[in-house]
Amino acid sequence: MDEASFKLFDLEALVEKCRTRGSPYLEFLRVPQLSCGIYRLKVGATDTQSAHDEDEVYFVLTGRAMMRVGGVEKALDPGSILYVPADTEHEFVEIEEDLSLLVFFGSGGPSGGEV
Repeated sequence: MDEASFKLFDLEALVEKCRTRGSPYLEFLRVPQLSCGIYRLKVGATDTQSAHDEDEVYFVLTGRAMMRVGGVEKALDPGSILYVPADTEHEFVEIEEDLSLLVFFGSGGPSGGEV
């Protein structure tokens, strides 16, 4: 496998770049079946995103908040992993500590089932 076929990223550097550029979202990878980014929301911020065309996975790096998906709220802490299906309304609410999230968008494919 040659180096052009894979990419290596520094998570701390990506979070810092997202923090300093003034935008809450930094996409750092986009390939045909997947995109990845860093999403940051400050305490008390309003999450303005809407439902996406792709399945989505959030991994909470830092912070605490609630995630509302279809009227159901779940607590999120560092280390939480949340899957949101495509075209599902969702939002972060009650942000108690600044959130930094690693976000994966995928076009999906046949289900491999759940663990």
